[in-house]
Amino acid sequence: MDAISRFFRSWFAGWARSLYQRSIAIPPFLTRNMAWLAAGWVAFAGIAAALRMTFSATPVDHAEDAVPMLLVYGAIIIAPIAGYLIARSAYSSEYARQRPDFHLSFIGKWRRVSPAEARQHPMFGPVGFLASLLIGLMINVVIRSGEFFFAIPAMSALAPDWAMTMFVVMALDVIVMNFFYMVAFVMALRNIPLFPRMLLFVWLTDIVMQIMIANQISQIGSLPHTVVEPLVSLLEGNLQKVAISIAVWMPYMLLSDRVNVTYRWRLAA
Repeated sequence: MDAISRFFRSWFAGWARSLYQRSIAIPPFLTRNMAWLAAGWVAFAGIAAALRMTFSATPVDHAEDAVPMLLVYGAIIIAPIAGYLIARSAYSSEYARQRPDFHLSFIGKWRRVSPAEARQHPMFGPVGFLASLLIGLMINVVIRSGEFFFAIPAMSALAPDWAMTMFVVMALDVIVMNFFYMVAFVMALRNIPLFPRMLLFVWLTDIVMQIMIANQISQIGSLPHTVVEPLVSLLEGNLQKVAISIAVWMPYMLLSDRVNVTYRWRLAA
């Protein structure tokens, strides 16, 4: 029995080392290939938008009738790219990497280290388990947008008021959250000390957005019952995903040595 236990411990340790070694290549890969990833995103979202507009739920009698769809889908496509470019520009200087004066150090015992010490520490950088968060932030943009394209039909200018309200409100959620998730992605990738707080802000914003949308939709008296169920399911799914993300990542963001060295410049005392 001891031999079997040692075998599995050895196997798991080897697997963990292999996984860690592979994760080291993720940040530089993402940095080098963002243009290609952005092109892939535009192709994916553009095709999805074109299909939705082709099979619009309301007629398009004239070219101007398609303007609401073009504006909404264009904003969805542009939002994550804009978030990435704005954050990349905002956090390109050394000043952006200054440690905040106020720290939430109420969990655990820590000692501060200098920026130079932090960067030289073997635990510094968004690799290992933290690299999966980078990928998860990007994938979240694709999943969030894909759910919108799948669940919400395109609405032309001829759509009834309740349908246009639903279309715009649900699209606004995707636009805002895609923007902020990509800002958080850049901050994580560039080791910006404010990243943990930004991620918390994004989570809270996501929750507030779902509540606001539910409240807004509940005020549409003419909303058909056949539309209510999929909308409620979509909103509940969004809240569940945020809750799962918080449950998985919040303890890690607070207690991980790698997170604390990389973004807070502190080590366990």
